[in-house]
Amino acid sequence: MKRVLVLGNAGAGKSSFAEALAGKIGIPCIHLDSHYWRPNWVPTPREEWPSVVRRLIDRDEWVMDGNYSTTLEERIQRADTAIYLRVRRPIALWRVVRRRILYRGRVRPELPEGCYEKVNLEFLKWIWNHPRRAKRGTFPILERYSDSKVVLYLDPREAREFLHSVA
Repeated sequence: MKRVLVLGNAGAGKSSFAEALAGKIGIPCIHLDSHYWRPNWVPTPREEWPSVVRRLIDRDEWVMDGNYSTTLEERIQRADTAIYLRVRRPIALWRVVRRRILYRGRVRPELPEGCYEKVNLEFLKWIWNHPRRAKRGTFPILERYSDSKVVLYLDPREAREFLHSVA
């Protein structure tokens, strides 16, 4: 494993899993959120984002977390492994709310300055509807590459076991 994508719903544990995996195999962890978001939740302009991602995936080794469907195809072409973290919607919602409480008044380490954790109805709906979007977008792309890439779908227990098994 030299180039690993970590995908999943908000609250699935992508960032934590990516950090842990990168630490275990000794390669850099790239949080796409930290490259997409600019201070105070200002997004990277749509026309710039693909070139930002290209520079990141051109590196020799990485564990990269984040969905960003507009660049998924290009990222999976470069990856040797894709891991989709499956988590039930109520758990994802709970984790996001808990994260908001834990980081109240603080910015998560992987986010730029001024990107304070926020939870609103729109974001909660986005989380709830993620499985439907993944079925239409993410899963077909992963399936297309499953013959040439290692593609894993892990629930929380399987994710812990996987990390434990990695030397």
